[in-house]
Amino acid sequence: MAFQLFSPGFTEGGWIPPLHTCSGADISPSLEWNGEPGETRSFALVLEDPDAPGGTWTHWLLWDIPAKVHNLAQGFKPGTLGIAGRNDFQKPGYGGPCPPKGHGPHRYFFKLYALDIPSLGLKESSTLRDLEHAAKDHVLAQTQYMGRFERR
Repeated sequence: MAFQLFSPGFTEGGWIPPLHTCSGADISPSLEWNGEPGETRSFALVLEDPDAPGGTWTHWLLWDIPAKVHNLAQGFKPGTLGIAGRNDFQKPGYGGPCPPKGHGPHRYFFKLYALDIPSLGLKESSTLRDLEHAAKDHVLAQTQYMGRFERR
């Protein structure tokens, strides 16, 4: 079985419900995954918007997710599992889709990495750049799931 990530809340390439955006409650969607390599010791999750006006915007960073974990509940809060990094909103945890009004549809990529180490050794204040540097030689597999959102 191939490494795969999905959300029961919306289809691959489909519209992300407002509940998970700044137009709603701004809570994370539930995510599930399976098919990771047998040598996986932990997971890392990144949520990015490559369509942001100023360049790719990081909405969520979470790493040191134990290998036995295969889902994150809707409304996941930092401090309950793994380590949450600082997103581009300068906050830990999830910051939902919130493109400028009238900017058109944006794509949001949930990227999950299977890693060969149990911990990246990063502090909570770490950024995407820190995560990428710490994980670069430890990625066994990667999968992603994309959703769309537009503010009118």
